[in-house]
Amino acid sequence: MTELSKEEIKLFKSLNTPKKIQDFINKIPINFEENGDTCYSPRMVLKNWKCHCMEGAILAAQILRFYGYPPLLVDLSASKNDFDHMLAVFKKDGKWGAISKTNHSILRYREPVYNSIRELAMSHFHEYVNDDGKKTLRRYSMPVNLKKFDKINWMTTEKEVWEIANHMAETKHYDILNKKQIMGLRKADKIELDAGKIVEWHSDSMKKNL
Repeated sequence: MTELSKEEIKLFKSLNTPKKIQDFINKIPINFEENGDTCYSPRMVLKNWKCHCMEGAILAAQILRFYGYPPLLVDLSASKNDFDHMLAVFKKDGKWGAISKTNHSILRYREPVYNSIRELAMSHFHEYVNDDGKKTLRRYSMPVNLKKFDKINWMTTEKEVWEIANHMAETKHYDILNKKQIMGLRKADKIELDAGKIVEWHSDSMKKNL
């Protein structure tokens, strides 16, 4: 942690609980990647003041580490017609919780009340819906400790940290459904789809159409 700047240390000292970290992550505008895919390090998220779910989770993991938690990420993997989602997970009083960056009204913070990573992942299942109303969550990873990326200075580098994104995509995932269960899934109701369309941040192109 010695590479942290004075400004970063001051900021992190004000975020001394997972709840405060989540509130802070929520305040950062969504990275719409207008100029192509990015995977910002925590320092570059703060510098550019924007992040998507992967970047927000990596930053949250760093701040958790500042308070002695292991910096852990869990990947939620969707079917091919939807996007994956990344969580920074933490354990409190023996229960798992998660910090999450999203632009929508769903897939958000999870209180530390879950007995296992599978339980935590399954808490997202009914909310994990694509635009066609199909439930798309299919797999989850076990927690990956970002300490293994200390050699690339993932917390403070000004380079992008694609090594983390690539590793999360390639790490072992566990199925949560079999083919019969997938075939039997019911689509989400219209009211659920309408709720899922609520967003926190609008890109410039979206604003023009409002």
